[in-house]
Amino acid sequence: MYRILIILLLAGFTTSCHDSWHRDLSKQERQLVRKALRKADDNKKELKIALKDASHDEKQAMAFLIGYMPERDLKCLSAEFLMKNVDKAFQARDKFKWCAALPDSIFYNDVLPYAVLSEKRQCWREDFYNWFEPLVKKAPNIRAAIDSVNLHVKDVLKVEYNTKRKKVDQAPYESIQQGMATCTGLSILLVDAFRSVGIPARIAGTPMWTNMRGNHTWVEVWIDGKWYFTEYYMDALNKSWFLADAGKADPEQPEHRIYATSYKPTGMVYPLVWDEQATYVHGVDVTQRYIDLYRKQMANKQLEKDELWVRVVLLKDPKAPEDDSNNRVHEKITVTHDGEQVDFGFSPSPTDDMNRLLPFRLKKETTYQFEYMGKDSTLKKKTLTTGTSDQEMLRLYM
Repeated sequence: MYRILIILLLAGFTTSCHDSWHRDLSKQERQLVRKALRKADDNKKELKIALKDASHDEKQAMAFLIGYMPERDLKCLSAEFLMKNVDKAFQARDKFKWCAALPDSIFYNDVLPYAVLSEKRQCWREDFYNWFEPLVKKAPNIRAAIDSVNLHVKDVLKVEYNTKRKKVDQAPYESIQQGMATCTGLSILLVDAFRSVGIPARIAGTPMWTNMRGNHTWVEVWIDGKWYFTEYYMDALNKSWFLADAGKADPEQPEHRIYATSYKPTGMVYPLVWDEQATYVHGVDVTQRYIDLYRKQMANKQLEKDELWVRVVLLKDPKAPEDDSNNRVHEKITVTHDGEQVDFGFSPSPTDDMNRLLPFRLKKETTYQFEYMGKDSTLKKKTLTTGTSDQEMLRLYM
């Protein structure tokens, strides 16, 4: 009997040590983690180690990550991977005053996570911190830090927009290795750059514009309780070429809504157009905010009844695939009417998003000439008589 009692006591002591991960966690947090551990299969041990070895200050953050972790990650992420991610996230929180001032709910959901969408899970945070910390260490506030990261990200990472990239949802080092990505890969890079220096960031996008010209992905940053949008190729916060399209989103049609990502479940799925079966990326419907923002910014720029938008792109080869970004030519386009210049602008370049076009605000049922330099520096002209619709698209060729 005495030997049995000793064995039971030792077993209980061993189990208690093994399960010490739950110390410092609330009842709700423990329940959340236990539910996640049941899905982890053979990887449960790694997750328990990550929880047990987390410092007192980092314990709740680790519980948040594991408690809301996608099942694909519960089964494979190592304790080392998770601990390094959390350590570096807290390094940014300790270093930067804007990060230290964040509510835990924002820090946990929009700074701490190791991934944004369905990309391959990579340990990017240390490198990104080393690359971007020098750019923001003297920033007086979060806005200045955002501007600095946004301004220099393409020079630091040396990744450009190109439809020749290998896949849509590239992980950071996949894009860096290739030197190219499209809007989703570039947005993942920018989110990671922001998060590495304690700036809350998430991805936003639409599965399909209401003009049926495809999907798009961009980035949002959190400043003093509000979300603002930006892109890898930055114009300014809440200003970009796509706002007119975003402002025409349809909140009644799921495929035409605008969504933002969330690590924590929201009851809504962020739609991945490249993997419609994936339901582990959570989303928030932000459609109305973009509609309101567009209406506010365009209040003094509304089309008159006799006006329309003509959107222009200049291409090299009329036989090239429509999705070949390298077929586009960055060139000055001048619009004239009766020999007088009406407007001018520069057509989108190969590194611009495929959805970006050069817009001209013109009169309906009017004849215009579009002038540009073609091959061999010869002046080319294209005549267009506009119709009665509110917008038209014009493809010009070298």
